[in-house]
Amino acid sequence: MPELEAEIKELIINCLRLEDVSPESIDAEAAIFGEGLGLDSIDALELGIAVQKKFGIKMGTDTAENKVHFASVRNLAKFVQARRAVAAES
Repeated sequence: MPELEAEIKELIINCLRLEDVSPESIDAEAAIFGEGLGLDSIDALELGIAVQKKFGIKMGTDTAENKVHFASVRNLAKFVQARRAVAAES
């Protein structure tokens, strides 16, 4: 999963145009929003769309569930990996 986490870090940086942030500086377990990278709700929307496009997955509209998935890079990687596994079984 480290490769997937690295992909997600790159996606965050590129999608949100975080010029002063490197993938290495993003802690996979740190918060993405608020105290972590300091991203806001507009960033969340942009990132959600980018994740769906890049990884070919769909996300539900459950805000509480999405907050858990987007809590950290590691959580997001676990979510993407789980969605890929479900898609592969279909």
